Amino acid sequence: MLASQTRDPVFETVVRDQLDRVESALVRAADADSPMVREAAQHVILAGGKRFRPLLVILGSHLGPAAVDADVERAAVVVELTHVASLYHDDVMDEAGLRRGSVSANSRWGNTVAILVGDLLFARASDLVADLGPEFVRLQARTFARLVQGQLAETVGPAPGQDRLGHYLQVVADKTGSLIATSALFGAKLAGATAEQQRTMAEFGEQIGMVFQLSDDIIDITSDETGKTPGTDLREGIPTLPTLLARASTDPADARLLTLLDSDLSSDDDLAEALDLLRSHRSIDEARAEVRRRAESARLLLDGLPAGPARDSLEELCDTVVSRTV
Repeated sequence: MLASQTRDPVFETVVRDQLDRVESALVRAADADSPMVREAAQHVILAGGKRFRPLLVILGSHLGPAAVDADVERAAVVVELTHVASLYHDDVMDEAGLRRGSVSANSRWGNTVAILVGDLLFARASDLVADLGPEFVRLQARTFARLVQGQLAETVGPAPGQDRLGHYLQVVADKTGSLIATSALFGAKLAGATAEQQRTMAEFGEQIGMVFQLSDDIIDITSDETGKTPGTDLREGIPTLPTLLARASTDPADARLLTLLDSDLSSDDDLAEALDLLRSHRSIDEARAEVRRRAESARLLLDGLPAGPARDSLEELCDTVVSRTV
């Protein structure tokens, strides 16, 4: 994810070294006495990942001179462990068969083990964050509450008469934006940034987090090179930005697409047809335009941060997230 995330090669090397140390610490944090539990707990971590949240902690920590490397790496592990733990629970709820290109933990070990491993990783994250102090513990707890509320809102769905797109965007803010906002805020706090700069980083994190998820919505439809089967969300009936935009269509030419979106798409042929229709539908361009708009709004927030390689990297991150959808 870093991939030329900075114009400063020395700074890039420093950030990469920190990310490497975080990677090793993640594996250690998921250790266990039982070989089976250890394998299950490290399963998703060893499958790799973008490490978007640790990257934001690290970049935020370079906004000021106060950060202690050990604390930065601890905070980065906390947010990634929290994210990974939530994935175990999500996969159980979604009955997912794959995660990051590998068999999901629930498919391999069963739902009970997957849920308990997720709980174990949440507990490890809570243990680590306690070393950072009460303020970080409180932020972590409030973030966790938002994650759970977002999952509940997604599970229950919008209330009768509620705007479906508005409901979905709030789910994205809670399930994805909240933890990425906390990641950016953790880094800024550790850097000794001003209160205003901390607020800016939290808002930036939430905005870029939403962009990150909305771009994933598009990739689920348009890409054949992800860790999961294209159209997974579509088949499972999970609302996404492109499908919600397509559902707003009143064009008679979209009748077949709308019929497919209202079906269970259990047939591979029906899923393939729905994907083909969506890939050529204007909703994809509309979704990409929304991703670009939100990324630009996030970029403008960075004007209030101190100039330097950290801010440059955050600005380039906005471009990287958008380019994923092209």
